[in-house]
Amino acid sequence: MIKKTSSKDSRNTYIIFASLFTSLGTLLCCALPALLVSLGLGSVMLSLVTSLPWIITIGEHKLFVFLISGFLLTLSSVFVYQAKFRPCPIDPAQRHVCLTLRKFNQRTVIGSWIIWWIGFVMAYLI
Repeated sequence: MIKKTSSKDSRNTYIIFASLFTSLGTLLCCALPALLVSLGLGSVMLSLVTSLPWIITIGEHKLFVFLISGFLLTLSSVFVYQAKFRPCPIDPAQRHVCLTLRKFNQRTVIGSWIIWWIGFVMAYLI
């Protein structure tokens, strides 16, 4: 018998993926422009801003972008940590899926934090 995922589990998954995409927003607003300009690719940055003008808006509101994404990353880190102590099903196939998804969530959150810190360093320290 296949156990349905609870609405709480699906909510946690949505928060984890939202944190990934908001951390990518910090990378786009701060790290990407700094990298392109430091490599002498200012014309590429100008072309990118012309094609995607919302990058400027994200850059103008970077404090809110970092606060929201940091909050979501912290929240998803708590959920991933709590999920570490939940039992997986006894069925070997379901247990394998459970453990695989648990590792995937951990890697997604760690990758999101790395992206967030790269954006933070580029926005506020360099």
